[in-house]
Amino acid sequence: MKLRIYFAGSILGGRNDVDLYHRLIEKIKETDIVLTEHIGNAHYSTECRTLADEQRIYDQDTAWLRECDAVVAECSQPSLGVGYEMAYAEALKKPVAIFCRKNARLSAMLTGDPYFRICFYEDESALFAAVQAFLSEVRSTKKS
Repeated sequence: MKLRIYFAGSILGGRNDVDLYHRLIEKIKETDIVLTEHIGNAHYSTECRTLADEQRIYDQDTAWLRECDAVVAECSQPSLGVGYEMAYAEALKKPVAIFCRKNARLSAMLTGDPYFRICFYEDESALFAAVQAFLSEVRSTKKS
């Protein structure tokens, strides 16, 4: 059974990790469906958005959060939007795993919240393995 995954990563907070997001999304897509593939698109534009555009993005993202089976968030690059998405997912009782490089720091609002599964990783292979382990857990929980 394929899971519907909401992938969260920084957009306006910085696109330094967009190539990592892309590779991670491609890895997740080997077994599951990623609802937010655009997060890994290096050419995704945030230029010249109107309030109506912003409202459409909010409506779409919150719909995807309601629809998803789990949330995978790469939070090495701080982002207000990703923090909001994590809180929204928690309110919906969606399984959430937050991944962060060992040398990065997460907000106490995330690390201090026992709801979130947090994984600090050293390299990309460890990240991919941890994400797959999380998705396997979610998959086995959904079968029960």
